Amino acid sequence: MSSHWSGVYPAVTTQFREDEWVDVEATLSHVNALIDAGVHGLIMLGTVGENCSLDAGEKVDVLKATVDLVDGRMPVLTGVAEYTTSLACKFSQAAQDAGVDGLMLLPAMVYKSDARETISHFRTVASAVDLPIMCYNNPVSYSIDITPEMFDEMSDEPKFVAIKESSENPRRITDIFNRCGQRYTLLCGVDDLVLESLILGAQGWVSGLVNAFPAENRLLWDLAQAGQWDEALKVYRWYTPLLHLDTHPKLVQYIKLANVECGYGSEVVRAPRLPISGVERAAVLKTIRDAIATRPTGPPVQSDTALAS
Repeated sequence: MSSHWSGVYPAVTTQFREDEWVDVEATLSHVNALIDAGVHGLIMLGTVGENCSLDAGEKVDVLKATVDLVDGRMPVLTGVAEYTTSLACKFSQAAQDAGVDGLMLLPAMVYKSDARETISHFRTVASAVDLPIMCYNNPVSYSIDITPEMFDEMSDEPKFVAIKESSENPRRITDIFNRCGQRYTLLCGVDDLVLESLILGAQGWVSGLVNAFPAENRLLWDLAQAGQWDEALKVYRWYTPLLHLDTHPKLVQYIKLANVECGYGSEVVRAPRLPISGVERAAVLKTIRDAIATRPTGPPVQSDTALAS
Protein backbone atom coordinates (compact mmCIF):
# COMPACT_ATOMS: atom_id res chain seq x y z
CA MET A 1 0.00 0.00 0.00
CA SER A 2 1.44 3.32 -1.08
CA SER A 3 2.15 5.81 1.70
CA HIS A 4 5.20 7.65 2.89
CA TRP A 5 4.87 9.50 6.16
CA SER A 6 7.96 11.60 6.79
CA GLY A 7 8.66 14.82 8.62
CA VAL A 8 7.25 16.21 11.85
CA TYR A 9 3.99 14.61 12.98
CA PRO A 10 2.52 15.98 16.21
CA ALA A 11 0.68 13.62 18.52
CA VAL A 12 -1.98 16.29 18.93
CA THR A 13 -3.47 17.10 22.34
CA THR A 14 -7.23 16.80 22.73
CA GLN A 15 -8.70 19.93 24.30
CA PHE A 16 -11.33 19.78 27.06
CA ARG A 17 -13.61 22.33 28.62
CA GLU A 18 -13.46 22.93 32.36
CA ASP A 19 -16.21 20.33 32.83
CA GLU A 20 -14.00 17.78 30.96
CA TRP A 21 -16.25 17.60 27.89
CA VAL A 22 -14.29 17.40 24.65
CA ASP A 23 -13.80 20.85 23.15
CA VAL A 24 -13.69 20.13 19.43
CA GLU A 25 -13.48 23.80 18.48
CA ALA A 26 -10.43 24.39 20.71
CA THR A 27 -8.81 21.21 19.39
CA LEU A 28 -9.25 22.44 15.83
CA SER A 29 -7.82 25.84 16.76
CA HIS A 30 -4.71 24.07 17.98
CA VAL A 31 -4.55 21.96 14.83
CA ASN A 32 -4.64 25.17 12.78
CA ALA A 33 -1.72 26.57 14.77
CA LEU A 34 0.30 23.42 14.14
CA ILE A 35 -0.46 23.51 10.42
CA ASP A 36 0.55 27.18 10.26
CA ALA A 37 3.86 26.28 11.91
CA GLY A 38 4.66 23.83 9.12
CA VAL A 39 4.08 20.33 10.47
CA HIS A 40 3.93 17.61 7.84
CA GLY A 41 0.98 15.58 9.15
CA LEU A 42 -1.22 15.01 12.19
CA ILE A 43 -1.76 12.11 14.55
CA MET A 44 -4.99 12.52 16.47
CA LEU A 45 -5.92 10.44 19.53
CA GLY A 46 -2.49 9.15 20.42
CA THR A 47 -1.28 8.84 23.99
CA VAL A 48 -0.88 12.61 24.18
CA GLY A 49 -4.38 12.95 22.72
CA GLU A 50 -5.75 10.94 25.68
CA ASN A 51 -7.14 8.23 23.42
CA CYS A 52 -8.13 5.85 26.21
CA SER A 53 -9.98 8.63 28.05
CA LEU A 54 -12.46 9.25 25.21
CA ASP A 55 -15.46 7.15 24.30
CA ALA A 56 -15.97 5.90 20.76
CA GLY A 57 -18.40 8.64 19.78
CA GLU A 58 -16.10 11.40 21.01
CA LYS A 59 -13.21 9.92 19.08
CA VAL A 60 -15.16 9.85 15.84
CA ASP A 61 -16.35 13.43 16.38
CA VAL A 62 -12.74 14.62 16.76
CA LEU A 63 -11.64 12.72 13.66
CA LYS A 64 -14.47 13.92 11.44
CA ALA A 65 -13.91 17.54 12.45
CA THR A 66 -10.15 17.29 11.88
CA VAL A 67 -10.50 15.63 8.48
CA ASP A 68 -12.96 18.33 7.41
CA LEU A 69 -10.63 21.10 8.60
CA VAL A 70 -7.49 19.69 6.99
CA ASP A 71 -9.32 19.01 3.71
CA GLY A 72 -6.54 16.92 2.22
CA ARG A 73 -3.69 19.34 2.88
CA MET A 74 -1.71 16.73 4.84
CA PRO A 75 -2.18 13.20 6.19
CA VAL A 76 -4.44 12.75 9.21
CA LEU A 77 -3.85 9.56 11.21
CA THR A 78 -5.55 8.28 14.31
CA GLY A 79 -4.25 6.28 17.20
CA VAL A 80 -5.93 2.90 17.71
CA ALA A 81 -5.61 1.82 21.35
CA GLU A 82 -8.44 -0.50 22.32
CA TYR A 83 -8.84 -3.24 24.91
CA THR A 84 -9.71 -6.05 22.49
CA THR A 85 -8.98 -6.88 18.90
CA SER A 86 -12.65 -6.70 17.97
CA LEU A 87 -12.97 -3.21 19.45
CA ALA A 88 -9.81 -2.14 17.59
CA CYS A 89 -11.35 -3.41 14.34
CA LYS A 90 -14.63 -1.63 15.01
CA PHE A 91 -12.96 1.69 15.83
CA SER A 92 -10.58 1.40 12.86
CA GLN A 93 -13.56 0.93 10.55
CA ALA A 94 -15.25 3.98 12.09
CA ALA A 95 -12.06 6.00 11.62
CA GLN A 96 -11.88 4.92 7.99
CA ASP A 97 -15.48 6.04 7.52
CA ALA A 98 -14.54 9.38 9.12
CA GLY A 99 -11.99 9.90 6.36
CA VAL A 100 -8.62 9.44 8.06
CA ASP A 101 -5.59 8.68 5.91
CA GLY A 102 -4.13 5.98 8.13
CA LEU A 103 -3.91 4.34 11.52
CA MET A 104 -1.28 4.39 14.24
CA LEU A 105 -1.96 0.95 15.71
CA LEU A 106 -0.99 -0.19 19.20
CA PRO A 107 -1.21 -3.65 20.72
CA ALA A 108 -4.37 -4.27 22.70
CA MET A 109 -4.46 -2.40 25.99
CA VAL A 110 -4.14 -3.85 29.52
CA TYR A 111 -3.57 -7.53 28.60
CA LYS A 112 0.11 -8.20 27.95
CA SER A 113 -0.02 -10.30 24.81
CA ASP A 114 2.83 -12.55 23.74
CA ALA A 115 4.44 -12.33 20.29
CA ARG A 116 1.94 -14.65 18.59
CA GLU A 117 -1.04 -12.80 20.07
CA THR A 118 0.41 -9.38 19.25
CA ILE A 119 1.02 -10.29 15.62
CA SER A 120 -2.48 -11.75 15.37
CA HIS A 121 -3.96 -8.51 16.75
CA PHE A 122 -2.11 -6.41 14.18
CA ARG A 123 -2.98 -8.69 11.27
CA THR A 124 -6.65 -8.87 12.24
CA VAL A 125 -6.99 -5.09 12.43
CA ALA A 126 -5.22 -4.74 9.09
CA SER A 127 -7.70 -7.14 7.52
CA ALA A 128 -10.64 -5.06 8.78
CA VAL A 129 -9.76 -1.84 6.93
CA ASP A 130 -8.34 -0.54 3.69
CA LEU A 131 -5.87 1.92 5.22
CA PRO A 132 -2.09 2.10 5.61
CA ILE A 133 -0.91 1.45 9.15
CA MET A 134 1.90 2.83 11.30
CA CYS A 135 2.80 0.16 13.87
CA TYR A 136 3.46 1.76 17.25
CA ASN A 137 6.05 0.03 19.41
CA ASN A 138 6.21 1.41 22.96
CA PRO A 139 7.22 -1.33 25.40
CA VAL A 140 8.19 1.26 28.01
CA SER A 141 4.60 2.46 28.41
CA TYR A 142 2.60 -0.59 27.32
CA SER A 143 4.87 -3.53 28.31
CA ILE A 144 4.63 -5.22 24.90
CA ASP A 145 7.71 -5.20 22.72
CA ILE A 146 7.35 -5.59 18.96
CA THR A 147 10.83 -6.79 18.07
CA PRO A 148 12.64 -6.49 14.73
CA GLU A 149 12.02 -10.21 14.24
CA MET A 150 8.29 -9.65 14.66
CA PHE A 151 8.30 -6.77 12.18
CA ASP A 152 10.13 -9.03 9.74
CA GLU A 153 7.43 -11.67 10.19
CA MET A 154 4.71 -9.08 9.55
CA SER A 155 6.41 -7.62 6.48
CA ASP A 156 4.22 -9.65 4.12
CA GLU A 157 1.20 -7.47 5.07
CA PRO A 158 1.30 -4.49 2.67
CA LYS A 159 -0.86 -2.31 4.92
CA PHE A 160 1.96 -2.14 7.48
CA VAL A 161 3.93 0.72 5.98
CA ALA A 162 5.63 2.45 8.92
CA ILE A 163 6.93 1.97 12.44
CA LYS A 164 6.81 4.47 15.26
CA GLU A 165 9.75 3.27 17.32
CA SER A 166 9.45 4.27 20.98
CA SER A 167 11.45 1.61 22.79
CA GLU A 168 13.91 4.28 24.03
CA ASN A 169 16.63 2.10 22.51
CA PRO A 170 18.13 3.84 19.45
CA ARG A 171 19.87 0.56 18.56
CA ARG A 172 16.47 -0.59 17.34
CA ILE A 173 16.63 1.77 14.34
CA THR A 174 19.70 -0.06 13.03
CA ASP A 175 18.40 -3.48 14.05
CA ILE A 176 15.17 -2.93 12.09
CA PHE A 177 17.06 -1.69 9.04
CA ASN A 178 19.43 -4.66 9.22
CA ARG A 179 16.55 -7.12 9.58
CA CYS A 180 13.95 -5.55 7.27
CA GLY A 181 15.93 -3.28 4.96
CA GLN A 182 13.88 -0.41 3.54
CA ARG A 183 10.58 -2.29 4.02
CA TYR A 184 9.18 0.20 6.57
CA THR A 185 9.30 3.95 7.01
CA LEU A 186 10.79 4.47 10.46
CA LEU A 187 9.71 7.35 12.68
CA CYS A 188 11.20 8.35 16.01
CA GLY A 189 8.57 8.29 18.75
CA VAL A 190 10.72 9.50 21.65
CA ASP A 191 11.29 13.25 21.67
CA ASP A 192 14.63 13.24 23.47
CA LEU A 193 16.13 10.67 21.08
CA VAL A 194 15.16 12.37 17.84
CA LEU A 195 18.53 13.63 16.65
CA GLU A 196 20.14 10.27 17.32
CA SER A 197 17.30 8.56 15.46
CA LEU A 198 17.56 10.86 12.44
CA ILE A 199 21.28 10.25 12.19
CA LEU A 200 20.59 6.50 12.22
CA GLY A 201 18.07 6.75 9.41
CA ALA A 202 14.65 7.60 10.84
CA GLN A 203 12.57 9.46 8.27
CA GLY A 204 10.07 11.09 10.57
CA TRP A 205 9.34 12.28 14.07
CA VAL A 206 6.12 11.72 16.00
CA SER A 207 6.43 14.37 18.67
CA GLY A 208 4.66 15.48 21.83
CA LEU A 209 6.44 18.78 22.57
CA VAL A 210 5.71 20.01 19.07
CA ASN A 211 2.28 20.87 20.48
CA ALA A 212 3.85 23.74 22.40
CA PHE A 213 6.96 24.43 20.31
CA PRO A 214 6.02 23.72 16.68
CA ALA A 215 8.38 26.26 15.13
CA GLU A 216 11.36 24.87 17.03
CA ASN A 217 10.47 21.31 16.05
CA ARG A 218 10.35 22.34 12.42
CA LEU A 219 13.64 24.24 12.78
CA LEU A 220 15.40 21.19 14.22
CA TRP A 221 13.93 18.98 11.50
CA ASP A 222 14.98 21.32 8.69
CA LEU A 223 18.51 21.71 10.03
CA ALA A 224 18.91 17.93 10.25
CA GLN A 225 17.51 17.40 6.76
CA ALA A 226 19.90 20.03 5.42
CA GLY A 227 22.85 18.28 7.07
CA GLN A 228 23.60 21.32 9.23
CA TRP A 229 24.47 19.12 12.17
CA ASP A 230 26.35 21.70 14.23
CA GLU A 231 23.39 24.06 14.17
CA ALA A 232 20.96 21.19 14.74
CA LEU A 233 22.96 20.10 17.79
CA LYS A 234 22.75 23.60 19.28
CA VAL A 235 18.95 23.58 18.92
CA TYR A 236 18.75 20.03 20.27
CA ARG A 237 20.77 20.86 23.36
CA TRP A 238 18.50 23.84 24.05
CA TYR A 239 15.42 21.66 23.45
CA THR A 240 16.42 18.50 25.34
CA PRO A 241 15.31 19.57 28.87
CA LEU A 242 11.85 20.18 27.39
CA LEU A 243 11.93 16.96 25.39
CA HIS A 244 12.56 15.00 28.59
CA LEU A 245 8.98 15.93 29.57
CA ASP A 246 7.77 13.58 26.81
CA THR A 247 9.16 10.48 28.54
CA HIS A 248 7.45 10.89 31.92
CA PRO A 249 4.23 9.07 32.92
CA LYS A 250 2.61 12.50 33.24
CA LEU A 251 3.66 13.58 29.75
CA VAL A 252 0.08 14.59 28.90
CA GLN A 253 -0.16 17.00 31.83
CA TYR A 254 3.36 18.33 31.23
CA ILE A 255 2.78 18.94 27.52
CA LYS A 256 -0.57 20.60 28.12
CA LEU A 257 1.05 22.89 30.70
CA ALA A 258 3.69 23.77 28.10
CA ASN A 259 0.86 24.48 25.65
CA VAL A 260 -0.65 27.01 28.04
CA GLU A 261 2.70 28.71 28.67
CA CYS A 262 3.15 29.05 24.90
CA GLY A 263 -0.37 30.32 24.29
CA TYR A 264 -2.04 27.17 23.00
CA GLY A 265 -5.18 25.74 24.56
CA SER A 266 -5.74 24.76 28.19
CA GLU A 267 -4.22 22.26 30.58
CA VAL A 268 -7.52 20.56 31.42
CA VAL A 269 -7.17 16.78 31.35
CA ARG A 270 -9.77 14.09 31.92
CA ALA A 271 -9.68 12.28 35.26
CA PRO A 272 -8.11 10.20 36.61
CA ARG A 273 -5.41 12.50 35.26
CA LEU A 274 -5.24 15.81 37.13
CA PRO A 275 -3.22 18.94 36.38
CA ILE A 276 0.08 18.85 38.24
CA SER A 277 0.56 20.95 41.36
CA GLY A 278 2.98 21.95 44.11
CA VAL A 279 6.71 21.30 43.82
CA GLU A 280 6.23 19.19 40.70
CA ARG A 281 4.40 22.01 38.94
CA ALA A 282 7.04 24.55 39.93
CA ALA A 283 9.84 22.36 38.55
CA VAL A 284 8.10 21.73 35.24
CA LEU A 285 7.19 25.40 34.86
CA LYS A 286 10.82 26.37 35.44
CA THR A 287 11.93 24.05 32.65
CA ILE A 288 9.31 25.46 30.30
CA ARG A 289 9.91 29.10 31.16
CA ASP A 290 13.70 28.80 31.00
CA ALA A 291 13.32 27.35 27.51
CA ILE A 292 10.93 30.10 26.41
CA ALA A 293 13.37 32.74 27.65
CA THR A 294 16.24 31.26 25.65
CA ARG A 295 14.41 29.83 22.62
CA PRO A 296 16.44 29.91 19.40
CA THR A 297 15.53 32.20 16.57
CA GLY A 298 17.37 29.81 14.29
CA PRO A 299 19.89 30.41 11.51
CA PRO A 300 18.66 30.31 7.94
CA VAL A 301 18.47 26.75 6.66
CA GLN A 302 20.57 26.46 3.53
CA SER A 303 18.85 23.51 1.87
CA ASP A 304 16.09 24.43 -0.59
CA THR A 305 14.83 20.86 -0.32
CA ALA A 306 14.45 21.15 3.45
CA LEU A 307 12.59 24.41 3.17
CA ALA A 308 10.22 22.99 0.59
CA SER A 309 9.47 19.75 2.49
